[in-house]
Amino acid sequence: MYLADSRSTGSRGTEAAAVPDTRPGRRPAAVPATVLALGAVSLITDVSSEMVTAVLPLYVVAGLGLSPLGFGLLDGVNNGVGALVRLAGGHLADRGGRRHKIVAGLGYGLSALCKPLLLLAHTLPVLGAVLAVDRTGKGLRTAPRDAMISLATEPAHRGRAFGVHRAMDTTGALLGPLLAFAVLRATVDGYDAVFAVSGCVAVLGVLVLVLFVPRHITPAGAVQPPERERPSLRDALGLLRRPELRRLTFCAALLGLTTVSDSFLYLLLQREGNLPAHLFPLLPLGTAAFFLLLAVPLGALADRVSRRRLFLAGHGVLLLGYGLVLSPWHGVPAVVAVLVLHGTFYAATDGVLAAATAAVVPARHQGAGQALVGTGQALARFTCSLAFGAAWSLWGGRTALAVTAAALAVSASVAAFVLRDTATTDEVPA
Repeated sequence: MYLADSRSTGSRGTEAAAVPDTRPGRRPAAVPATVLALGAVSLITDVSSEMVTAVLPLYVVAGLGLSPLGFGLLDGVNNGVGALVRLAGGHLADRGGRRHKIVAGLGYGLSALCKPLLLLAHTLPVLGAVLAVDRTGKGLRTAPRDAMISLATEPAHRGRAFGVHRAMDTTGALLGPLLAFAVLRATVDGYDAVFAVSGCVAVLGVLVLVLFVPRHITPAGAVQPPERERPSLRDALGLLRRPELRRLTFCAALLGLTTVSDSFLYLLLQREGNLPAHLFPLLPLGTAAFFLLLAVPLGALADRVSRRRLFLAGHGVLLLGYGLVLSPWHGVPAVVAVLVLHGTFYAATDGVLAAATAAVVPARHQGAGQALVGTGQALARFTCSLAFGAAWSLWGGRTALAVTAAALAVSASVAAFVLRDTATTDEVPA
């Protein structure tokens, strides 16, 4: 029926499509075709999403008359909803007999549907509903997607595989704003044109998922497809009884509580670095560019050393970035240095955390395990954003960042202590 479902031979059908070639003399690919296909889906989808993200604040504030504070609260609440939905997405994917592609496809489809609906969103309630559905789609697809990457890749190469995926994803994040800018310059009804083009691009991403990602993925290295199991919700929540996963989830959430949102960091960087206002939109592109350059090499490094140690080191790099923002060193060189550190932080933590999670979760629970760790981190970062905004209002930006930096140093020390006896092992449980 689909290209992704017609690659296999024999009676096992689609499940055999994801089994690596184990013939003598043949080495499994470090980055399987399934991972590259999922990376292409993420790249295309991020082009679509970032087109909207680039123009949405101005559209909402200038076009619909919503205050910046109101938009921030709206976006924050929707992000919180997306984080909670991630738990449901991970469990549903595992519960359906590892039907991760179906749940991920539903998430990508919901987000694609929302792009043309933005053409009809001329009031705040309608816009809020459309954004909520979009975040729901993102929440549904994230854990199943990461589970498919984990299952399709040999355990020894998961860091590199996630690095490749995140690099492709970040490429989309770089291209999206540029395409939105080009559409705005070339059309009369700029915002509507951006939303329409974004919708078409999102549909292309869904098609790539349907055509090129296998329906069922057998864990890499398995000779026979595992027996279909349907884990219950109790089983999924019971994953936190595993000491390794509990420690990892705790540390991800703890460090997330002291991770300032990108928007606040860019605003502080622009103010403290005396950067001209017209250059402000380039700051996210700078972080994304260095993330793109470093995601694959740091992912490969995580496979050779401990992924947990690299995750902790990434937060040490972020702490250095906070220190540079607070330092008396200003100007363009200081701004570039902070962006290098910020991009390095993401390259050393984003995919690396997913790879570390995959190592301590059974194959039948990959979706739920990724969702537990990712949701804990996302909710913690959302809490940090609210707290940092309040601290900025009370004490000012510099003081708020100084307090956050001190808290990050303490949190990193606690996390290093918690993970001290597991820092050199990334074992895959049975």
